[in-house]
Formats: sequence, structure tokens, C-alpha cells
Amino acid sequence: MQENLRSQKITQGLQRSPNRALLRAVGFKDTDFTKPIVGIASAHSTITPCNMGIAPLATEAEAGIRAAEAMPQLFGTITVSDGISMGTEGMKYSLVSRDVIADSIETACNAQSMDGVLAIGGCDKNMPGAMIAIARMNIPAIFVYGGTIKPGHLEGQDLTLVSSFEAVGQYSAGRIDEAMLYAVERNACPGSGSCGGMFTANTMSAAFEAMGMSLMYSSTMSTIAPEKAANTALAGKVLVEAIRQQILPRDIITRQSIENAVSVVMAVGGSTNAVLHFLAIAHAAEVPWTIDDFETIRERVPVLCDLKPSGRYVATDLHAVGGIPQVMKMLLAQNLLHGDCLTITGDTIAERLKDIPKAPPADQDVIRSWRHPIYAQGHLAILKGNLAIEGAVAKITGVKNPKMTGLARVFESEEACLDAILAGKINAGDIIVIRYEGPKGGPGMREMLAPTSAIIGAGLGDSVGLITDGRFSGGTYGMVVGHVAPEAFVGGTIALVQEGDEITIDVPARSLHLHVSETELEQRRAIWKPPLPRYTRGVLAKYAKLVSTSSLGAVTDLV
Repeated sequence: MQENLRSQKITQGLQRSPNRALLRAVGFKDTDFTKPIVGIASAHSTITPCNMGIAPLATEAEAGIRAAEAMPQLFGTITVSDGISMGTEGMKYSLVSRDVIADSIETACNAQSMDGVLAIGGCDKNMPGAMIAIARMNIPAIFVYGGTIKPGHLEGQDLTLVSSFEAVGQYSAGRIDEAMLYAVERNACPGSGSCGGMFTANTMSAAFEAMGMSLMYSSTMSTIAPEKAANTALAGKVLVEAIRQQILPRDIITRQSIENAVSVVMAVGGSTNAVLHFLAIAHAAEVPWTIDDFETIRERVPVLCDLKPSGRYVATDLHAVGGIPQVMKMLLAQNLLHGDCLTITGDTIAERLKDIPKAPPADQDVIRSWRHPIYAQGHLAILKGNLAIEGAVAKITGVKNPKMTGLARVFESEEACLDAILAGKINAGDIIVIRYEGPKGGPGMREMLAPTSAIIGAGLGDSVGLITDGRFSGGTYGMVVGHVAPEAFVGGTIALVQEGDEITIDVPARSLHLHVSETELEQRRAIWKPPLPRYTRGVLAKYAKLVSTSSLGAVTDLV
């Protein structure tokens, strides 16, 4: 079988002489035109520390692909820094960037008839953006994580970016002084790599490893570790063999492998964003998957890892004690993983895990034993009720009060809410409502790390609830409920909440309820008017017109 099934369209035949002329200019020789052409989608950027270490990894990938007798072609894709744009209007572009990344990778690979693609990403949306494109195109592919940052240190404590966000709240509440605020800022992010806790970047990289689309152990490696470079070169070689064997993404991305990925997300205490992204990835791969499937997995998978934001450790600590393969083997031993799922290597999950012990090392507490988990069930709960008919997502790790009833404090934007928190206007027992921040209403479904961290920093994490049609950073924890759907902009019940209404967040009952009669709600609905779009031109305007509800993954290509 020819190895260049797709690229022969641009390399073979007399009529393709001009095409070959251009390829010769970028380094092709006579003997290269029958080799597979492999795209390297690099998200290298100095915008963010998450991505600034990717360029040397792309060079390693090129070397691995050439060593496997294929022709690499490097191209760039964008990234934005969620942490830098957090709390500003710029954060509206974060989720949008997921789809821009997906579209750009699809565009380059299909325009150039590439035989396969190796995608390298760092910041949060790089991973799902790349995987959506991979699932759509269904050409041989592998994902390489750019690697995690090492923790910062201050006064014997490990720091992450979230430490700095929480320090703002601590300072505003008078719990630390200005000198400590700046000391945390100066020490939180010591160099290159994606945020160190089990935030969204590490969550999605771990999930892709569990799904079989990345090499094992790769998702918890430090960016600057020598093993990351070697692993990236190996990924290039593995991909070329997958091209020769025609192992396709949709052979790997199945309902069973998504169950594996989500099971690992639950076990490691991963980000709420995994819900949104796996709905979108399943849609791209044409795999039947709904928001309710997350709840099914949550009920049967415990939280095994004591990781930040609500725990003590970071991803490099997890790596040192066995990483994601150790967690997977524990799940497999309990029949909570589909061992027969295929991986990009051509082996099954069970085959890749066969030499890993069923129990974690005894001399550590990053990964708990099966008998002594952090939580007996998963931490990403799907809540429904009259406030979220389509569903909402709650991250319940570290929550001391899983049922809370309080009076609504209503804000029409994230900024207005943050101002109130920092001014000391939020009190124990309040239920904060931040609306018009959904996929269409924001647009872009901003993450609320600034207000949620300010709540934690002010010491109100156990006594204040927050609900929003926006979403949360992987660094968020506390009694917070996001992805409320339908969103306010399209007339969801969250648009009808008034200051002082009573709201109950009931995690055990999986309920999110507004204590207002149906009659009263209908009267409010009759006078409610949809707001004008905030943007009428540019990418945000296009996104707002195309994007679906969050309960379907906020995808932009629904039929």
C-alpha cells in the first residue's frame, strides 16, 4: 500500500510539476516525493509560558519524522493565554480560540493534502482545538503535550498561577499584606510550561493519554525535562508507523475510549472544562455522547489523586509516582476502564498497561490507594432544575457544604461581580449569579477564575455559592456551578433571576433550583427582552451567530 495516500495528489504526475517545484524550495529531493508528508501543527508562542517551550519540541518532532523516512512540514497555529486575559474583555476570545485552532489545523492539513499530523500544544484550548480537528479530518494523528510548568516556591509552599489569583482576594480581605501579594506574584510561575495543577491544560493532556491519542507518561512531563524532548521525537516515529498502518483517529476515539478519558478526568480531579471539550470532541468524531454521560461515570469513579487546585500536589508530583498510567491501571483493575481500546501505537490500553502495578507506590500520598480515595465518587456533577433545564456543571472537590440555599446577588458581568467581592459587599450565605457570559451572550463563555479566587481568598469559599452561564478555570474550586443552560442571552431561566430571589444548589440531589413560582416566572418572561449583541463584526460576532448551547459543547458546526 502506498504510504502517501493523500499527498500523492500534490506530488505525483506530470501535471504536478509546479507543486513539486514549490516543495523542492522547502527541502524536498527526488527521493522524497513518495514519502508520506506529515504536518507538525505547532502552537509555539511567547504570548504565554505554556507555549514558549514548544519550538524545540517541534524540532524534535521533525527529527523523529525524518528518522522514520517521512517528510515533516511545520506550520503554526495560534494560542491565547487564559491566565493573562483572565478577568478582562480579552478572555472572551479564549473558548473562541479552541475553534480557531481546530479550523486552522483542518485548513492547513486538507489544503496541503497531508498524510498525517502531529499537533503540539500547551495552553488550555490547544488540546481540545487540536483534537477537534483531528477527529473531524480522521487522518492519522498524534497529540504531543508541550509539558507542564514546575511549581513555584515560597516559604516552603508550592505555588501555581492560582496562588496569585487567590492572593488578590487575600489582600483585599486584609489577610495578607502588599509585600506578600507581590512575593506570591514573583514566585508563582518560575518558567516555561502549562499551569502546574490539575487545571484544564493538564486535565486535557491526561485525558488524551487515557484516550490513546498521546503516548503514555507524556501528559505529566515537565516542559524542560530531557524526557519530554525524547518523547516528542518518539511521537513522530509512532505517527509515521500509524500512517503506514492507517490507524485513524476514529479507530481510537470511540465511545469506550471517551469513557476511559472521562474516568481518568474524574480520578485525577480534573477541570470542569473537560465536560465542554469532550462534548465537542465527541461531536467532531460523530460519537454519541451527552452531558448526562458524565454523571454516569462520576457515580462509579472515585477521586484518587490529591492535586491542586483543591489538593496539595502538582502534575510533576503525579509524574514522579507513576503518572496517568498508574491511575489507569488502578481503574483497569477495577473494571472501570475499557482495556481493549486501541492506542496510537497499535497496541491496546491493556497491552500498554500490562507491566504497571495495580497499586500505587506505598511511600507516597499523591495517588491514594483504592480503599482510601480522596472522594468515593467523582467530582464533576451535572445539575439540573428550573435554573438549568439542559444542565449545569459543578466541581464539588473541597466543598464542605454540598447543599446551599441563599439569596441571589445578581450581576450582569464578571467585572461587576469582582468589584463587589473586592469591596467586601458579598456576605456568607449569598448566592452570586453572573449572567450574560454564555457562549452567545458573552460571547465566548469567559472563565470566572478572578471572582472565584477572590471568594476563596476572602475566606468565603465554604459559605458563598456562585452560578453562571459562563465557565470556570481548571484552577477554580468551591461551591460554584457553571455552564448553566439555556444561557441568559437566549432567555434561559437565569435571565429571569432577580436580586433577593432564593436559590438552592443541591449537589446530592443534582439540583439547581430557583424558588420562584412558574406563574411568576412566566410574568417575568413576558416582559424580558433579549439584549442586543455586544459585537456586530469580527470573530466574536461570527462566533455568537454559530455557537451552540454549552450543553452540546459550544460547537460551531451543528447541522
